[in-house]
Amino acid sequence: MIIGIIGGSSINKEIYNISYEVGKLIAENNWILICGGMGGVMEAASKGAFDNNGTTIGILPTSEKTDANPYIKIPIPTNMGYARNYIIVQTADVLVAIDGKTGTLNEITAALNMGKTVISLYSWDLNKIGISENNYIKVNSPKEVIDIIKKL
Repeated sequence: MIIGIIGGSSINKEIYNISYEVGKLIAENNWILICGGMGGVMEAASKGAFDNNGTTIGILPTSEKTDANPYIKIPIPTNMGYARNYIIVQTADVLVAIDGKTGTLNEITAALNMGKTVISLYSWDLNKIGISENNYIKVNSPKEVIDIIKKL
């Protein structure tokens, strides 16, 4: 399975550790991690997977492979900016949203529009803005993320 990690590019230590743990658990389950390849949640999750011999793919918003964080094994430069979000969403079997701002919200809504499941870990609360989706699942821990993915 290919698991998409989406989330904030500027994060605190707690979100970094949570993201790292999600990446680690993805690798331990022999799943592939795909993300935007840059910093924050993307880098922490990639490092978690990388440190545990996982495969990491970065769909970069820029034109240079060297812009990827150091834990991306397969950098794919697109020079597409935020439009690259749709490649990440389309490629992933399931997406995990951790923290994040409007770029993450863009990926969440794209995923829901494509019928993909999004697991939210300290990310957007769509119910607060009147959106209720069966395939948008809020959880409270990295272990719950993995448990949900295994059930899908």
